[in-house]
This record gives sequence, C-alpha cells and structure tokens, in this order.
Amino acid sequence: MTDNMTDMTVTFTLNGQRCTQQVAANELLIDHLHAQHEAYGAKIGCSRGVCGACTVLLDGRPVAACSVFAFQVHGRHLLTIEGVGKDTADPVQQAFTDHAAFQCGYCTPGMVLLVKALLTHQRHPDRATILEWLSSNVCRCTGYMQIIAAVEDAVAKLNGSAS
Repeated sequence: MTDNMTDMTVTFTLNGQRCTQQVAANELLIDHLHAQHEAYGAKIGCSRGVCGACTVLLDGRPVAACSVFAFQVHGRHLLTIEGVGKDTADPVQQAFTDHAAFQCGYCTPGMVLLVKALLTHQRHPDRATILEWLSSNVCRCTGYMQIIAAVEDAVAKLNGSAS
C-alpha cells in the first residue's frame, strides 16, 4: 500500500498474468476491470451483487465484481471470461454454444464462470445442485432450459459419459 490512504498498490494474477497497479480505496472491481484491463465480459447489471451479470472467479470462487473492491484482489487469482477458452472453446462454453444456452448474451459470461466454479467444486452435480447454483445468476431471455441442458451436457462430457 502507498502512503496515500486513498490509493493502494495491488498485485494480483488476472487470467494467468501477474498485474501490479494503483487502485483507489473505493474503486469497485468491475470498474477496475473495465477501465484498466478492457475486460468487458463482466457486465454491470443490478450494481447490488444479486443478478450475476458481473460474476468473476476470485481464487476459483464466484463473486460479484460490482460488490468487491479492487484492493480486495491483492495477492489473489482472478479469472474473467476473457481468460476462458482463449485458444479453443472451454467445454462449458462449447456446451452453451451446442445448446443455444444464450440469447442476448448479457448473462452468459457470468453463467459460464459460475458453471466452471461449480464443476471445479463438484464433478458430478445433480440437477438440484445445478439449479441451486444457477439461482444466483439471472437470465431474462432463455427461461433456463437451454442453460440447464448445457450444464448437464458439460458435466457428462467432463466425466466421459456424453453421447
């Protein structure tokens, strides 16, 4: 941290790359990602941490970037949608594409990251667990049926039982 109580130096890993930057004490992570990293996949939805449009993974756990201060990522690992499937589609991204699990796409980055976290923590989630996890992210377009099918397909493929 610097001597100025309004600015801090933070060092963190963003999508596999180490970053050291100055951040204001009151700067939200979502604003920092947009302004300093051109990481626009995390969307501003409700600005209260309840819709999931701004979901990113912090140390592998989903968090609302609109409810986390930028200084809170100091010493941690942050994954945004820009860091997923850079060279080839990630299995979760591919399942979303295969099942047309998006329409406007506004919620899709947060949903993909949420599902990645779920599948990291539970290799074989049942439908009830999938629904519980998805309940933290709002989609106003698809009605969730395609999203649920995509998640179940990703689970099957990751576990070697896809048809």
